[in-house]
Amino acid sequence: MADTSTIRGRKGPVTYVMRFFVIAYLSVLVVWPLYEVTARTFAPIERGAEGGIAAFLERLQDPSVTYAFQLTATCAFWAVLINTVFGVGISLLLVRYKFPGRRVLSVLVDLPMSVSPVVVGLALVLAYSSGQGWFGSALESAGIFIIGTTPGLIMATAFVSLPLVVRDIVPVLEEIGIDAELAASSLGASGWQTFRRITLPSIKWAVVYGVVLSLARSLGEFGAVKIVSPGAEFRGETATILIQNRYTNYEEPTAYAAAFVLVLASVLALVVVSLIRKPEDHK
Repeated sequence: MADTSTIRGRKGPVTYVMRFFVIAYLSVLVVWPLYEVTARTFAPIERGAEGGIAAFLERLQDPSVTYAFQLTATCAFWAVLINTVFGVGISLLLVRYKFPGRRVLSVLVDLPMSVSPVVVGLALVLAYSSGQGWFGSALESAGIFIIGTTPGLIMATAFVSLPLVVRDIVPVLEEIGIDAELAASSLGASGWQTFRRITLPSIKWAVVYGVVLSLARSLGEFGAVKIVSPGAEFRGETATILIQNRYTNYEEPTAYAAAFVLVLASVLALVVVSLIRKPEDHK
């Protein structure tokens, strides 16, 4: 068997060619577009106009922009909270219990990653819209409205980001096994005590990692919320919908400013994730 350290240290023409193509691919697909967004965010609107940080902050102080980001933050907060609670529960169910339909549940958890978010939004409309949805009429008679309201946006956001929490916790639960949990139970610990003192500390970094990724995904969600939201100014317009509306209405500076904020949030999430992973990698 070849020495892995020798393989890792080996350099040649093929290595340099592969590095070149990888860097070029990432530059064309990721770095250059993000650079354009950043450059245009701080560029003056026209010759002689003011640009830079001052203009950027002024665009963000627009009441409609403030509303969009507040709505986005609200939806992301509740979606992440829901996904954290149910994500931990579903992960424990998939790993610690054997039951009929377990594989079906696992497939359903992965479904949001393979189905287009637009389809997710359409499915929510068909299920919960007033007058025609499966549950819409009953909910409407009770004075509860889902589609076109903040609860509908939260549901759409939570749906598309759920797998990010579950798929980070499941491998950790499988790795740590059940020996410590069985030992705690044999010593008289209740189920809640075992979870709080044994299971949760073992999966805490996986939970945090999944929460951060889920938050980043929730902040940038567009397809599903576009379908369930009215998408009008001060009426269901999230940050991503605001970017589309402003860009198509030739208000590019505001669209660039909002897009830059979302990019900054994503980069911050990646930094947090890397800091979380670093201590774990050295164990």
